[in-house]
Amino acid sequence: MLTQSAIISAELKQDIDALYTRYAEILDDDELEQWPTLFTEFCRYVIQPRENHVAGLEGYWLYFDSNAMLRDRILSLRKANLYNIHQDRHLISGVRIVDEQDGVYTCRASYTVIQSNVEGRAAIFSVGEYRDKIVLTDDGPRFQERWVIVDNFNMEGLLAIPL
Repeated sequence: MLTQSAIISAELKQDIDALYTRYAEILDDDELEQWPTLFTEFCRYVIQPRENHVAGLEGYWLYFDSNAMLRDRILSLRKANLYNIHQDRHLISGVRIVDEQDGVYTCRASYTVIQSNVEGRAAIFSVGEYRDKIVLTDDGPRFQERWVIVDNFNMEGLLAIPL
């Protein structure tokens, strides 16, 4: 819950909502090279099953602790990795700012990723929650930390594209 001293302007809420929208657009439109630009240089991106998160375990599916690692991930997806051809559609809802301390905004949102395969069949690929730390930069809000907490630990297909 936001502290009494934290006043969130409508403009800030719009900017944070726009960050989440741009995040989904970049991934859904296969503009993966733009994905790291939504993060600060010193950042963290983690995908973790909810069971491990709740239990405090360090079992992660992906763990990147710098923007350079995010860029390396995209390079490997483009040049080296083999994965199923598909189209993702990210649905993000309930974006809310839950706290602010020293210019770092703690935010949460729910997500669903629907994946369509080359045969035109669509299915839910992943559902869960984003738990984020967002800071304001000269270029607008950026993710300092994004924890993707996955509810469905049994996915069909490979986890290649960021969630």
